[in-house]
Amino acid sequence: MLLARIIGTVVATRKDPRLVSTKLLIARPMDPRGKAAEGGCVIAVDTVDAGVGETVLIVSGSSARMASGLKDCPVDAAVVGIVDEIAVRE
Repeated sequence: MLLARIIGTVVATRKDPRLVSTKLLIARPMDPRGKAAEGGCVIAVDTVDAGVGETVLIVSGSSARMASGLKDCPVDAAVVGIVDEIAVRE
């Protein structure tokens, strides 16, 4: 599971028919303190109606295909939760 911040959206007018009506989000992985993680961004299918600026939980690989409404869909990442608060103990 990844912690990430949504930084944008992707519009794809032509895509696999199983992805029609799905919202695609651009997410930047981050650590629990909010610092951007090394590496690039992830494009994820939104299953929880997340928006730009929100902190979310993302699953990838076979776990993404188990997310709500994505069974047998060609996805590698899915937003499965919107984070309300992060508490880190020193």
